[in-house]
Parts: sequence; structure tokens; C-alpha cells
Amino acid sequence: MDIKIGGITTEILTKALDQAKKGRLELLAAMGDILAAPRGDIAGNAPQMHTIQLPKEKIRDVIGKGGSVIRNIIEVSGCSVNIDDNGSCQVAGSNQEKLQVALKMIADLIQTAEVGQTYLGRVAKVVEFGAFVTILPGLDGLLHVSEMAPHRVKNPADEVSEGQEIMVKCIAVDANGKIKLSRKALMAAEPSPTQL
Repeated sequence: MDIKIGGITTEILTKALDQAKKGRLELLAAMGDILAAPRGDIAGNAPQMHTIQLPKEKIRDVIGKGGSVIRNIIEVSGCSVNIDDNGSCQVAGSNQEKLQVALKMIADLIQTAEVGQTYLGRVAKVVEFGAFVTILPGLDGLLHVSEMAPHRVKNPADEVSEGQEIMVKCIAVDANGKIKLSRKALMAAEPSPTQL
């Protein structure tokens, strides 16, 4: 309150502050009657924002060549997506459903293969030394011929074909990020001819 105006006494200021306090307490009481505590969750149709920390090596995967991937995420989900140089990614959507679509698309792009995990992959290409299997969106691993089956495989095309879905286990990820897969690790060992 401006107390420099002439003619305003301490009594007037005290009365005005008391009235303001009374009004504020009445408003808080009315608000408390309607909603005693904050809601545990946000309404599904309320605008929402979420922040994800992207690994530095995955920032370019989310942005894509010339920004094509991030534009696709924005177009499909209807959300706003901003990525800082440090990998902080803010996703804002007009409702929970749109936000979840964008977050799922980003999560699919930043997934990495974990050693010991099993994946349902699709054979992308069969080569003479094995096959390349797509285990996550945009992420392929090598299924070497020696890891295709418990028995000796002469020709990889005899075991797998392009487009076939197979279960594989990640057995190694080298320093360059190359993924080594095994199908043999998931199969029961075949008895040797001496055990038959």
C-alpha cells in the first residue's frame, strides 16, 4: 500500500489490511471446501509437459537427418519437442494421450541393447557369415553363423530367412556399439551322437 499519500492514518491502513486478510481467508476457505488437497494425478485432457534426458550419442538419432525424425514425431503426436545441446528434451502435449505417443516414439529411438536381454527380432539381411537382425527400431545386431544353432551351421540361409522373426539374446556390445547376438543361447543343447 502506498503510505506516502497525505491524510492516510495508521488507523485507516490497519483497517484496510484487516479487511484484505479477512477476504483472503474467506477465499482460501471456499477453495478448501471444493478441493481440500492437490489432486494425485493430472486430468487426462489437461495440457502436460515431460522432460527426458537423452544420452549424448542418441541426440542425433532423435533429431534425424535435417531434422526429419523430430519433425515426424511432432507431426504424428501433435506435441512440441525441444532438445537442448546437453540432451535435455522437453515434450509438451495438449493432453496425456498425445504426450504418451511422443514419449513412446522417443523412447523407441533411444533404446539400447543390453547384454543378457532377450529380444524378438526380425532378420534384416542374411549374409555368408550370419545374419543381421533388427532387435529395436533402427538397431541391428549380428547373429554370427556360430551362434545360430547348437549344431554346426554350414549355410545361414538354411536356418533363417529375411523377414523371419526370431528370438535372440544379446551376448555382447563392443566399444563401437556393435551388437553380437546369439540364437544358440536360447536353444536347448542337442544331444551328441554318442548320447543317442
